[in-house]
Order: sequence, then structure tokens, then C-alpha cells
Amino acid sequence: MSFDSANDVKTLYRKYAIEKGFEIRTRTSKKGSDNELRYIMLVCARAGTYVSAIPTEVSTQPTQSVQCGVHSTAGKKDGKLYIMSVNHQHSHDLSPTKSTLFRGNRKINLQAKRTLDINDDAGVRINKTYRSLVSSTGGYDNMEFIERDVRNYVSQQRKALGKQGDAKALLSHFSRMAQLNKDFYFEIDIEDDSWIRNVFWADAQTRAACIYFGDVISFDTTYLTNK
Repeated sequence: MSFDSANDVKTLYRKYAIEKGFEIRTRTSKKGSDNELRYIMLVCARAGTYVSAIPTEVSTQPTQSVQCGVHSTAGKKDGKLYIMSVNHQHSHDLSPTKSTLFRGNRKINLQAKRTLDINDDAGVRINKTYRSLVSSTGGYDNMEFIERDVRNYVSQQRKALGKQGDAKALLSHFSRMAQLNKDFYFEIDIEDDSWIRNVFWADAQTRAACIYFGDVISFDTTYLTNK
């Protein structure tokens, strides 16, 4: 089997995993000198071992890793990715009826996203929107995502530049400051999907301080994700 991209490999293998009742993750990937993906290894989410710092007799959530050997590898040749090896022997039970709600298999389709965007703009509560989506699909058993995914999606959309969130408020504030003070300067690095990647700003006071001290204060927001 050959594929044009790693996403195509992941899409097909994830579809297979959902049908069989397990979750996948990327274990290894390698790029060549041209920064193009040359090798990828997808494994069952319960592969490997995990040693917790919490004693077994104290831990309330036992590890899900059971050294499962299921995997699929693909390597690049002549511009395409070809399947190199496959192992289908699981070391644990499978759950085909629940696999769509495994963390790696959950997804919000475009129709649901559209509904969430419209309802959020109209001020509809997230829990009510989620219940309406559950009703339209015929019950919780037919859902491909949970309420937490809905809340995460709405939160991300609110932070986008085009929404009335943190990014929009920041841009409005900087524009107002630039009108009041000609020495105020700012630059916003925006991704293709209107997400803010980096922000820089400086005014007369910080310019003078930089001349004397040569320091720049940098805020790294990834600590929130890590936390």
C-alpha cells in the first residue's frame, strides 16, 4: 500500500483502529535532510511501559500501558510512503463499541463545528449546545466526541483573532495605544488560520529602559499547556 502523505497513513490506520476497538499514537518519525518525512511508526496507545512515581498501592489510576506490540510502519520511496511492517496481535481486550470516544479517536465534524460557532455567537450555553447535538445524533452512543472537546473547541475559537476573545482585545488595545502615542510600536505574527503566533510591543519608556539595561521581557505562554 502506498500513500501520498503521513496524514493519509494516520487517517487510514485510525479508521482501522476505531473499527477494531483501540487507539493509536505516533511513536517514531524521522525526517530527511530535505526536512521531508522519511519514516513513521504508529502504535497502539497501550504500547510500551510506564513507571509512575506514585507507589502502586497509593495510585488510584493504574497505568494503561501493557506492552502491546501492535504497530504499523511506513517508509518513503520515490516520493510516496509505503507500508513496511504490520503487527495486529494485541496484548489486551478491544472495545469496538467505545473506541470512538477514546481520546485519540475523538473528533468534531464540520457540521458540529458550524453549530457550535453559531450558538456561541448567539450566546447559547455550551452544555445546552452539546445536549442538542446529542439529541440530533440519536443519543450518546452515536457521539464521536464528548462535552470537554466542545468546551476546548469553543475556547480555542474565542482566542482566534476574528473572535471577541483575548487576541481581539489585545489588537484593539494596541491600536488605541498607537493612536495616543506615536512612540508606541507593535507587531503581530499571525498564522494562516488567523491565530496569533508571536506579539511584540514597545513604547517610549521601554525603549529608554532597553538602551540603559539592554533587556527584553519575554512571556512564554506554553507553561499553561505544560501545566
